[in-house]
Amino acid sequence: MDKREVLVDAAGEQLEGFLILPPGTRSLVLFAHGSGSSRFSPRNNAVAAELNRAGIGTLLFDLLTAEEHRVDEITREYRFDIGLLARRLAAAVDWAARSTETAALNIGLFGSSTGAAASLIAAAERPHMVKAVVSRGGRPDLADSALPLVQAPTLLVVGGNDYQVIELNEQAAAQMERLQREGNGPQLAIVSGATHLFEEPGTLEQVVGLAIDWFVRYLEKVSG
Repeated sequence: MDKREVLVDAAGEQLEGFLILPPGTRSLVLFAHGSGSSRFSPRNNAVAAELNRAGIGTLLFDLLTAEEHRVDEITREYRFDIGLLARRLAAAVDWAARSTETAALNIGLFGSSTGAAASLIAAAERPHMVKAVVSRGGRPDLADSALPLVQAPTLLVVGGNDYQVIELNEQAAAQMERLQREGNGPQLAIVSGATHLFEEPGTLEQVVGLAIDWFVRYLEKVSG
């Protein structure tokens, strides 16, 4: 499957990314990496490859510029700048919506760690554009006041041994349920035996299966 390098025009920055569009796809999932990661994240690339095999398009791109990434490696000042990450992600959604080859596709977001918070904020700010969100080992609690505004169906996937993050996801889900449409509240999926990075044998594969089911349900089977 052809992986194309693209430049995503996001909030005034040109961000490098990889775009894959399987033949006949109706959907595009944008990946929001977290905590110092990039478009080269091995776990997100593994997830993206399986989504592609399931016929779902993917865009893995850097939320930080090369210079910001170099600074962040030393100071860690950007990886928790949720407002910046969310603005870049929302702008990337806008970019996908106006680009000729992706404009007709249903858009979903896949967020990891702090990228999950950015995904939920972007979903709250683009309620008519973002149709589904999946969080992997995410920190949705960092989306704070945006949580009750999220309308997109949201799946929160957490490792069963990632105890603190389970609690944070439960708290975030409770805030999201207050204003979400009836029957469309967030779902929390706990992968037994997994820690934060899903490094245990078979656990990342479970994340992939859950994500594919979610995106097929809400992206591939809805009108654009």
